[in-house]
Order: sequence, then C-alpha cells, then structure tokens
Amino acid sequence: MAAHSLAHQDHHLVVPDHSLVIGQEFPDVETCRRALKDIAIALHFELRIVKSDRSRFIAKCSKEGCPWRVHVAKCPGVPTFSIRTLHGEHTCEGVRDLHHQQATVGWVARSVEARLRDNPQYKPREILQDIREQHGVAVSYMQAWRGKERSMAAVHGTLEDGYRLLPAYCEQIKKTNPGSIALVYATGPENCFHRLFISYRASIYGFLHACRPLLELDRAHLKGKYLGTLLCASAVDADDMIYPLAFAIVDAESDENWMWFLSELRKLLGVNTDKMPILTILSERQKGIVEAVETHFPTAFHGFCLRYVSESFRDEFKNSKLVNLFWNAVYALTAAEFEAKVAEMMEVQDVMPWFHLFPPNLWAVAHFEGVRYGHFTLGITEILYTWALEGHELPIVQMMEHMRYQLTAWFNDRRNMGMSWTSVLVPSAEKLISEAIADSRCYQVLRANKVEFEIVSSERTNIVDIQSRCCSCRRWQIYGFPCAHAAAALLSCGEDVRLYAQECFSVRKYREVYSQMIYPIPDRTLWKESGEGTAGGAGKADIIIRPPKIRRPPGRPKKKVLRIESLKHPKRVVQCGRCHLLGHSQKKCTLRV
Repeated sequence: MAAHSLAHQDHHLVVPDHSLVIGQEFPDVETCRRALKDIAIALHFELRIVKSDRSRFIAKCSKEGCPWRVHVAKCPGVPTFSIRTLHGEHTCEGVRDLHHQQATVGWVARSVEARLRDNPQYKPREILQDIREQHGVAVSYMQAWRGKERSMAAVHGTLEDGYRLLPAYCEQIKKTNPGSIALVYATGPENCFHRLFISYRASIYGFLHACRPLLELDRAHLKGKYLGTLLCASAVDADDMIYPLAFAIVDAESDENWMWFLSELRKLLGVNTDKMPILTILSERQKGIVEAVETHFPTAFHGFCLRYVSESFRDEFKNSKLVNLFWNAVYALTAAEFEAKVAEMMEVQDVMPWFHLFPPNLWAVAHFEGVRYGHFTLGITEILYTWALEGHELPIVQMMEHMRYQLTAWFNDRRNMGMSWTSVLVPSAEKLISEAIADSRCYQVLRANKVEFEIVSSERTNIVDIQSRCCSCRRWQIYGFPCAHAAAALLSCGEDVRLYAQECFSVRKYREVYSQMIYPIPDRTLWKESGEGTAGGAGKADIIIRPPKIRRPPGRPKKKVLRIESLKHPKRVVQCGRCHLLGHSQKKCTLRV
C-alpha cells in the first residue's frame, strides 16, 4: 500500500509497516476490522464499510473516486479470514485535518489500554493530548473519557464486578496466606456491600512477635463511583517505617463502622492476649474512634496525633511565638518543665480554654501515660491518601490487590535490608545511641550501689537505675533508648550501651518483623466464585454482593469556599472545536485546514 504524502501534516510519525497483501489472514472478522481501522488512522485516510457480516468484510476509501478497496472473506472450514482482492493505491489526499472517522471510543480504549494497566490515574485530558501527538488524531474530551471507562472495564473489570468477586477474593486470601483474616459483609435484602476487613498473617505475626506495642488509627475517604472509606490500623517498625496491620473498606465512615473495625482488630490480637503488652494508640480521637477504643481496648493509652493537635492550636491562636512555646511544652520531659512552658504561654495569651478541649495528658510527653517511643504523628495518613487516590477508579478487588503489591514490596525490600545490617541495633537507633555516648563524656559519674548512679553536670544532677532502666530525666523511659546520663553510667561500669535499648529496636527483632512472606493471589480467572464455603459475614460464597447504595452524585464535586477570592466567577476553561485541546477557541486555533 502506498502511503499518502503527509507534507501537510504537522504530526507525521514513523509508523510500523501497515502494508496489506492478497492472502493475508486474520484470526476473525473483528481482528480484521481493527487492523484496517488502525491502518486507516496511521496512514490518514478514512474507511467506508461497504459490507460486513459473518462471512465477508468489504471496505473502500471514503473519498469519492479513490480506487482504494479491500475485500476480506472467511476461509472455508476454518475461523480465519483472508484478503481476496486488494486495490492498494490511493489517488486522494486523505484526511487533511486531525478529525478521523475511525477514531471511535473503541479505538481510543484499545490505544490507552496498555498505559492504563500501569497508571489508572491516566486522565482523559492526557489521553486526548497523547493521541494527538502519537497518532495525529483529535478526539473530544468525552471520547477520551468514555474510552478510558471502556478500557478500565476491559483491563480491571467493572466496579460492579469488583463487589461480586469479593467473597471469592476473601477465600483466595485465606487459601494462599493461611492464618490471614479476610471478611466481607453485605447488608439489606439486595446484599449491598457493607464492610470488608483484611489482615495478612505476615503482618499479624510481625506485630505480635517483634513490633513495639504502638498502633495508629486513621482513614481516607474514597472518591470513586460508590464512595466509601478506607480504614487502617498501622504499627511502626524498629526503623520508624510504617507497618500496616489491618485494612477495612466500609460503605461510610460512622461510629458503628469504627466500633466494628476495632472489634475485628481486638479479635485479631486476642489470640496472643497474655503476651501482648498494653497498647499505645494514636489517632485524631474522633468521637467514634474514642468510643471504640474504650470499648475494645480499655487498658490502652489513647493519645492525640500531634499534627492534628498542633494544627488546632495554630488555627486557634494564629501566633508564631505561642506555637513555638507549644512545641517546647509538647517535648518537655518532666511536669515541671511543662508547667514552665505553659506559664510562658499564659504571659502571651490565655490558653486554658483550649487546654480544656485538648487535655495535656492526651498529647504532652510529660503527662501522657503511654509509651510512644518518640513517635508522635500519624505516618499512615499520607500512605492512605495515596492509596485512596491511586485506587479510587479501580474495582474494589483491584484496589486491595494494589495495596497488597505495596505491602509485598515493602516486606521484600525491608527483609533484604535487614539481612544486610551487621550492627546490634537498626541504623536509626545506632545513631541515637552514638549521640548519647558522645554527650555522656561531659558528665561526672558517682556510683551509689550496683545499679544506681548519680550523674552530675554543671546544670543538674540525675539519678540512673540501670536495673529498672530509668533515669530521672525520663528520656530513657519515654523513648526506649539509654539517654546520655544512662550512657555515662553504663560506660562507667563497662556495659555495652546498645544492649540496654528496648529489644524491639534490635536488628534481630527487625528481621523477625519481616520474616514471614505475603504470598500472591492467583489470577481471578482461576478463582471459584461458588462452592468455597463462607466469606465472613456474607454467608455462602455464592451470594452475589452488589455495590453499596451510596453513590457519588453526578457532576464535579462541590468544594467548600474558603476565601473571598473563590466567590468570584471562575474562569471558564475553553476547549477548541477543531483540535480539541484545552485553552483556546476554534477561532484562535493554529491548526489550518
């Protein structure tokens, strides 16, 4: 086939060999139609289909008088089609502008399918721009949007399929990762999705056997077609990396759903109740979370996320000096130091009404009764929002798989990293111990008995008890590492300071945290969607779970007006009717016909 002269085209690309020959075969008529459509787009001419049925496909160039024509017919006795006649030369100039009749929604879907596999966040605006640059074809925003929707369904299944597959997916998790928890619950006579809870045995084992007894609770709202909320309970490993323990997706954030999530979490940890130390839990302390923690973890110490508290303080007082004093009060180690900082704050402004809303025993180091090991803010928040953003257009099963891939990668990378360390403690702990040892050299050590020491400096005297692992400065107890005073005492009697850090910071424990594998889930074509027993609250696995009743309202989500400037009439974004790019009108389009 002779290609057109494309001197008039601004977007000429080097294209693959699109030649046709008599006798060329296609597996079926649909493959033939697609191939010819791709050739027409690549070589910038339009097809007019003369005949298309089960046994033949005849097409010609749409330009009147052009002789190009192809006749494809079914081969006898086999499903394939072959080219019988071909007039492969064009006498027309082809398509002179960027519009193309064959650039249908189906063609757009096939064009973007490969990229959508890797990037579900591929936006319609990006699609129409890439198609113009790569194929020299203009499609509208709605064509790009519909093409993406169709391609997403082909690659990942529909959103509705995701809910239907949940019981079978839960069974696959429990089958491939024995000891994991995977529960799905439906509600109402129509079996609409209500709740999903997943926790992998590898995460459970690592938390119970080697993590510090510290949990973060947070959520992120999903913005897909059926909305919902992603809940998470996460631990923190010895090197201060986030360690997700359990996830849930619920139809809506509510006090009832938080109560259920904490109930499942308590059951998950309950198998090891005797060995489990008292938990410290951090959250934004919304009413539903507070009640759920008090119900299911009554002995836990439940503190505020400091980011949340500090933002509230800053918004309330809007005074940089007060904010700096607030942070000094947060990190004060003793009650006396804390009170001194509060007194300084009171000289600037009365902060007591705010303190009644946010009692210091829920956030201040000096007064908080739990052990946070120097971990004060919710590290899981950013990860949850990232997962919600990356997965909001995926079916729920694909979203959970995306999260499992991330967990698996973390486990593998951290397992390999842990095996490469030769130190006693993880690197971040080794650094803190080294700093404490360096600072300890300026102290005078007086030994009272075998375990008690008096550490004297020009500023004050501290008492260290190496048996009970405490110092009167309180840093050792609060952070889990020997402070500089403790380091001075330990070095004076020939002890290795590193051995007096809490065991959860050791490389041995770190390796144990990531010692278990998270195993892959087979492709969904291999699942049995019925006859696999139960799937948690859904009852029998052959019960069809339908999407939740709650749906995202049509149109662009309404945003809260935060500033006066936002009240002004927003500038309308113009889309060109000729090239379909945004930012200019057809009158100002540089594309010439």
